[in-house]
Amino acid sequence: MKLFIYKTLFVFGCIFLLFQLTIGVKIKEFKYELNQIKSKENIIYYKEKLRDELKSAVEKENYLSPEDAKLINDFINKIKLELSKNNQ
Repeated sequence: MKLFIYKTLFVFGCIFLLFQLTIGVKIKEFKYELNQIKSKENIIYYKEKLRDELKSAVEKENYLSPEDAKLINDFINKIKLELSKNNQ
């Protein structure tokens, strides 16, 4: 019975070690990257970048190409038509 317990503990120890060396490392990397994204410096950086992009977009004369504008307009009209059918 002692031998069975030792073998079982050894197998579970090996499985745990294998898990930590493979999946555990990836989980730690993901947590580290998530903490980097949530850091105050990165939040400020992304806010400034978003502001710069919005300023450059405002300065443009046309936001969309004529093809994109037509496609979006057709899509919105189709949604309006479906909504009006469902309201009746």
